[in-house]
Amino acid sequence: MIEYEGRVFRPPSEAYSLIIQATVGCSHNQCTFCDMYKEKRFRVRRLEDVKADFDEARRMYRRVDRIFLADGDALMCRAEHMAELLRYIRRLFPECERVTSYGSPASILVKTQEELDQLHGLGLEMVYMGLESGSDEVLRRVNKGETVDDIVRAGLMVKKAGMKLSVTCIAGLGSLELSEEHAIGTALALSRMKPEYIGLLTLLFELETPLMRDWRAGRFYLMQPVEIARETLTLLEHIDAEGSVFRANHASNYVNLAGTLNRDREAMCQRLRQALAGEVQFRNEAFRAR
Repeated sequence: MIEYEGRVFRPPSEAYSLIIQATVGCSHNQCTFCDMYKEKRFRVRRLEDVKADFDEARRMYRRVDRIFLADGDALMCRAEHMAELLRYIRRLFPECERVTSYGSPASILVKTQEELDQLHGLGLEMVYMGLESGSDEVLRRVNKGETVDDIVRAGLMVKKAGMKLSVTCIAGLGSLELSEEHAIGTALALSRMKPEYIGLLTLLFELETPLMRDWRAGRFYLMQPVEIARETLTLLEHIDAEGSVFRANHASNYVNLAGTLNRDREAMCQRLRQALAGEVQFRNEAFRAR
C-alpha cells in the first residue's frame, strides 16, 4: 500500500496525477495565513521509502500520465536526491508525460542553475511556487520568510532551466491598509517573472491560523467582496505578463476570472467593473472554500 502521511494538498491541475510524498510537510511552515501541514514536522523521506511507493503504484496502475511530488516543498530535497527520484520515475513509468512539484523560493535558491537545469533534463517539467504578495511589507507581516526580489529571482531560475512556472498570489492578504501596495507590487512582481501560469486566490479563514486569531481579536481586517474586486482590478490594470495564463476561478474567489494575458486583460477587467456595478454576482460566502 502507498503510504501518505497527513492531509493531502495539491494544485487543482494535479487532480488526476499520481501523488507521492518525496517530503513530508513544509520546510518553512510559518506563514501566518496558512493552515496546511501544521500537523506535520518537515522531513525528507528516505529514497528507498519513496521508491517503494512508486513500485506499489506501478503494480496498481497500468498507465500513469502525470506525477506530482508532494508535500509542500519537494524541491527542498538535495539536487542529487531529486535527480535519483526522477531517474527512477523515468525507468519505472516511461509513459509519464510530466513530473511536477511545489517549490519554495528557498528550496530553489539553495540550488545552482546547473542543478535546476539537470532536474529539468531528467523530467521535472513544472514548479508551483507561492509569491503571495509583491509587497515586502505584506510578506514581512505574514512571515513569508523571503523578499519579493528573492521570490522573483527563484522564479526566473526555474524558467531559465526550461521548466514551466506556476505562481500563486492571494487577494486580500495585505488587508485594506496595504491593498493598493499589495495589488500593484504583485502585478509588478508577476510582470518581472512572466510565469506560464498565474493563480489568484482570495484570503479565507477555515482552520485556526495566527492571522485568523488576529482577525478574531480585531487586529486584522478581512476585506469584503467589493474591496477584493477593486484590488483585483488594480492588479490587472498594472500587470504586463504577455502569454501568462491567468486564473482566479478557485473556490475562494468571489468573481471567477480566466484568460490569457495580456490579450484577455481588458475582458477580465470589464467583468470586475460589472461586479462592482452590481451586474455580476459575487460568490456566496457559504460556497467559498480552500
